[in-house]
Amino acid sequence: MTLTDEQLAQFERDGFLLLPGFADGKMCDTIKDIAKAHLKHKVPPIETELEYVGKTKEERKLISDGKAHLFEGQVTVRRLRQVYHRDIVFKQWMENEAIRPILKQVLGEDPTITIAHHNSIMTKMPHTSTETRWHQDFRYWNFENDNLVSVWLALDEEYSENGVLEFIPGSHKMTFVSEQFDEKEYFREDTPENEALIATKTSHPLKKGDVVLFHCKLLHRANKNMTDEPKISFVYTVKGTSNKAIEGTRSTAYAEVPLQTDTLE
Repeated sequence: MTLTDEQLAQFERDGFLLLPGFADGKMCDTIKDIAKAHLKHKVPPIETELEYVGKTKEERKLISDGKAHLFEGQVTVRRLRQVYHRDIVFKQWMENEAIRPILKQVLGEDPTITIAHHNSIMTKMPHTSTETRWHQDFRYWNFENDNLVSVWLALDEEYSENGVLEFIPGSHKMTFVSEQFDEKEYFREDTPENEALIATKTSHPLKKGDVVLFHCKLLHRANKNMTDEPKISFVYTVKGTSNKAIEGTRSTAYAEVPLQTDTLE
């Protein structure tokens, strides 16, 4: 499977592309079941809501009530990190051969998985999750250029109420100044210039097996989960093989995984 000229032009224009029903439903169920087990037991490494935005109200109350010993058990997991090495099923999806020609098209060369970034099971837990604020992934990464694309897999339905991704189309090609971001490098929502751009946001409800590709400089966000069920998704990032991580940075913390395409032709 490869992208049509129209699909490729759409990705280049908007910075993201939806591939409906790309992944097998049974595989999605298997990934989700394994992820739930890891989430239940908080199998490290993980990122918590505490690490992302600071202590939640529930966590602050435990401490103020002198119940700090219960703190760890109350932590809300935001994502499972380093999933490539967690389970063979995760690894198989990230090395999926069917998507490699598509990734080669959008990158312009063979793709390589960046184990140091994303490589995660992302969660929005019911009611205790927080919103994901507007940001560009590339602002936190260190590569020679911005030829990186993330692969987002919906393991079940995703929509506004449970935190589906929202994008600002074309923002991957825009030039911003530092004043448009806050001290944590989130895109500010309190300036007229940014407000006008945010007003152009778009999102698409996702079904199990849908895949979204999005550019590393595309502004994106997501709501908190206001439903009673957890939302669990899978995301990993690929780069053009020639795009080198900058030595001495977090982007070189793990070995990369080249994905050859010549053997598929």
